[in-house]
Amino acid sequence: MNGDLPSVPSSTCCRRYRGPVFDCVSSADDCPASAEHQCQICFFFFCSFIIKTDTPSCPPLQPMQVLPTIVPSSCMKFENCQRSREVGFISSHPNFSVRPDGTVYTQQEVANLSEPVQFMVTARGLHDPHIWETTVKLALVGHLHSLPLTKMGIEEMLSRVWDSQPKVIRFSRRHQRGSSANGLRRQKRDWVIPPINVPENSRGPFPHMLVRIRSDQDKDPGIRYSITGAGADQPPSGIYNIDPISGNMFVTQPLDREERASYHLRAHAVDMNGNQVENPIDLYIYVIDMNDNRPEFQNQVYNGSVAEGSKPGSSVMQVTASDSDDSTTANGMVRYRILSQTPHSPIPNMFTINSETGDIVTVAAGLDREKVSQYTLIVQATDMEGNLNFGLSNTATALISITDINDNPPEFTVRTFSGEVPENKVNVVVANLTVVDRDQPHSPNWNAVYRIVNGDPSGHFTIRTNPITNEGMLTVIKPVDFEMNRAFMLTVVVSNQAHLASGIQSSLQSTAGVTISVQDVNEPPVFPVNPKIIRFEEGVPAGTTLTVFAAQDPDHFIHQIVRYAKLSDPANWLRINRTNGQITTMALLDRESMYVRNNMYEATFLAYDNGSPQASGTGTLQIYLIDVNDNAPVLVPREAQVCERTRPNSRINITASDADTDPNVGPFVFELPSFPPSVRRNWTISRLSGDYAQLKLRISYLEAGMYEIPIIVSDSGNPPLSNRSVIRVKVCPCDHNGDCSATGAVAAAGLGTGAIIAILICIIILLSMVLLFVVWMKRREKERQAKPLLIDPEDDVRDNILKYDEEGGGEEDQDYDLSQLQQPESLDHIINKTTGVRRVDERPVIAESQYPVRPSVPHPGDIGDFINDGLRAADNDPTAPPYDSLLVFDYEGSGSTAGSVSSLNSTSSGDQDYDYLNDWGPRFKKLADLYGGGDDD
Repeated sequence: MNGDLPSVPSSTCCRRYRGPVFDCVSSADDCPASAEHQCQICFFFFCSFIIKTDTPSCPPLQPMQVLPTIVPSSCMKFENCQRSREVGFISSHPNFSVRPDGTVYTQQEVANLSEPVQFMVTARGLHDPHIWETTVKLALVGHLHSLPLTKMGIEEMLSRVWDSQPKVIRFSRRHQRGSSANGLRRQKRDWVIPPINVPENSRGPFPHMLVRIRSDQDKDPGIRYSITGAGADQPPSGIYNIDPISGNMFVTQPLDREERASYHLRAHAVDMNGNQVENPIDLYIYVIDMNDNRPEFQNQVYNGSVAEGSKPGSSVMQVTASDSDDSTTANGMVRYRILSQTPHSPIPNMFTINSETGDIVTVAAGLDREKVSQYTLIVQATDMEGNLNFGLSNTATALISITDINDNPPEFTVRTFSGEVPENKVNVVVANLTVVDRDQPHSPNWNAVYRIVNGDPSGHFTIRTNPITNEGMLTVIKPVDFEMNRAFMLTVVVSNQAHLASGIQSSLQSTAGVTISVQDVNEPPVFPVNPKIIRFEEGVPAGTTLTVFAAQDPDHFIHQIVRYAKLSDPANWLRINRTNGQITTMALLDRESMYVRNNMYEATFLAYDNGSPQASGTGTLQIYLIDVNDNAPVLVPREAQVCERTRPNSRINITASDADTDPNVGPFVFELPSFPPSVRRNWTISRLSGDYAQLKLRISYLEAGMYEIPIIVSDSGNPPLSNRSVIRVKVCPCDHNGDCSATGAVAAAGLGTGAIIAILICIIILLSMVLLFVVWMKRREKERQAKPLLIDPEDDVRDNILKYDEEGGGEEDQDYDLSQLQQPESLDHIINKTTGVRRVDERPVIAESQYPVRPSVPHPGDIGDFINDGLRAADNDPTAPPYDSLLVFDYEGSGSTAGSVSSLNSTSSGDQDYDYLNDWGPRFKKLADLYGGGDDD
């Protein structure tokens, strides 16, 4: 591309490029003479397919080679290889389009192209989901020398405006063409409307015209055009619209293929009356993808791992990036590469990445976790198939951890360790064994395991691993004896929990020696036989020597004196000589003692030396006591009962118990004594077995009562021992079942006839006292009711008058002298005494003619006499005021009749008008009916 490109006349050579789908022909003769723009362009491909020539004079072109061609017009025709009208072509450049017949045309004057332009041409079947594409680059012939192919230049080309003369789409129409003799006519097939390609992210201006919809009847001015579908009158509505008169279809805003990749609209043509003049046609609008989205990684940081020492080609991890652009075009084809590796050890390129899948693998050996434990990779994802000039990129971080393998055996820090241990001590750490392991800490490859391989045949020691420091803690688990072993020489081997990696050998530093010195300490005396068991008969007299219970001092190299003491002697039977350990008795040994268990008596003794510090040991002496016949048998049971009349079941089973053991126990011998004679006369004993016998009545009847029967029991010892025991037998009357009656049962409970009589007498006395108390209470109640109801008039002061209603005002004092209500003697001549004694608080005497007195109900005699006596005393009272004196009871408020009462100056009943008393009012109507004596109710 240095220098001017030679011009190749189109008439001398026809260059044909055969691609995956179609044959592309560039020829000046194929361009119509009516082309508006005449230009010279250079047409060349980035292609990887085979290039052929039709004539020998056309040498083959190599890929990536520039083909200069003189084109007299602004078009380049593409001929469809399949000769099918159902294939649509899409150009990714807004300034270049491809017609359905394969013609590439410019949408502006190519003189404005300042730099070469590259775009994609895609073939898409209308009924086939597959697509095919190729890359086209265009440059002006005269400017190719000075115009580099840069990304900025191509982006500038993509921002050009669209063609001002869009193509016209006509409604498909059926028409007749030709005729035959029989009158049949052939119909022409409908046109297949090619798709409309609209690039995304166009800068406008908007609205921008896409196509023009034409009807064959467009000469009629009344035809109106409309479009329907998603993007027109359906959501997302308003993206496309059409001029109803001219049929020009517009796009109103930039499109985004990532939001919607295609639109399906329908164009309609109707007349002024709304009648359809053409069949609706389908319009397919494809949004041409632009590389406007960068690849996006799923994660900004990826974590992976690979074992150290891995071979080249070992898989590490995978990174994934996605591009929102069309994945079937280069815009969405992502390629990966590694930008950097940190650190660069051992080489800068320890890893590589599959450019298409994003798999990261190792490319070199030498991964060592102990040197580099982690690598950081910066991975770049670029679309446009990884073209850094045209593609968009993004980066992510990949962290690769080098996992550990057991490629480093543990090694002791020194070849020999030493320690000391006191004798007779356990669970004491003797020495700490330190190791170094370069593998990952606190992992099976690092955790140490220690083994003693030599020097400890008795198993006195073990090695535990400190989980934090990984040190080996040499511990004594069995006591060591200074007198037996003064030192130990151990051989210790260390390894890991995990096996060493293949090809790794153990180091000489994995073996070490340990020297352990045993420290002598003052050991306590030891009884050779512990516990010591001896056998003696019980009853050994005091002062008898039983045994010598001596202890030995294990410290052979130190001469020490051993002394003895008694530590435990429950029955205090034994004594020990503090010098030589001789044990003697202090009391008789009794096998039947409570301190003996299973014929064994146990005592504990102490042996101690005079070392510093003093040490002591204990020994147990067990004495097995042999039984002798020193206990006579005892009769069992001690009490029983039997019926007074002999019955078949009137028998008493008896046996005996003996504190001794065989052969000093049964079989037992039971017999009745000869004295007193009544025993053998009334009772008899029959032997059942060696240990049991039966006692029963010899006579047919024995008076009820308690009887004490002596029985002699002998054991089988040598010599035998006998015991005279007494059994208390209760003889009682029995029922038909042979059981004692209730009387007998009570007697058996310990209550005699006298006791029962005493109990009955007590019960009778208690009942009599209760009855007397009730009678006394009744009499007292009658006496209380017989007392006078009224007291002396001088003491008759009413302290609390019940208040029934508030009628205005109130008494100033509730305490008043009842004697003021008594009738004065001066009025005796006025009142007829034959009608009974009257009080001033009764109704007036004059009104008696109108209201006859209702006969009084007779009262009980004592109450009536009491009231009459009270009335006579009140009438004869000398302190009573005159009968006609004014008695003020209470102030009853304004308007009260009591307020207008004046002194009574007339003793004649005719001077007073008592008619107003006849009206008692509605409140006292019921009272008047009861006491007024009127005729009306």
